[in-house]
Amino acid sequence: MPRALLLFLPLLAAAQSAPVVVDFEAPAVLLTPGDKANRLEKWEEKGVVFTLAHAPQKTKAKGLVMFFEHLSTGKKGIGSAMALEQIPVRATLPQPAATVTVTFWGSTGVPAVLEAYDAAGQLLDRAALPAAPLRKSPADPVPTFTLTVKANQIAYIQFSGPRPGEFLAADELRYTLP
Repeated sequence: MPRALLLFLPLLAAAQSAPVVVDFEAPAVLLTPGDKANRLEKWEEKGVVFTLAHAPQKTKAKGLVMFFEHLSTGKKGIGSAMALEQIPVRATLPQPAATVTVTFWGSTGVPAVLEAYDAAGQLLDRAALPAAPLRKSPADPVPTFTLTVKANQIAYIQFSGPRPGEFLAADELRYTLP
């Protein structure tokens, strides 16, 4: 094997294993209160498409995702905009992944579930937290936490958990290729 190719192979392997990061900080993400632009049927960033996992069952309203702002950091996150019906948010990946890690924040004590599926809709892995971490004092920022799923050929993930009146926002999604 030529020496130049041998030197290039470690760089190629590192590039293939580097995670793809979706952080919702694109300028197109609008967070103006009352502006319908922050409630969308779908959002696409770096090829990852965010939608609701299914249409609403209890209402004739359109299923929408919504951007939230973390009040302490100003970072943006995405979650379900459906207040009366908690529908999981689905993130469909542009190519199958080996791991997906999502950083979340949410209502005080909100449960969180992250599930990984293959292209046929079969559940591959599941991670859950019974309650989001609490602030140590009212002056502290709302804590973030992460959940990770690992499996071969993850085509999409879904996150859910909030009860009526609560919210769960994905602050960042990272995935690695097999």
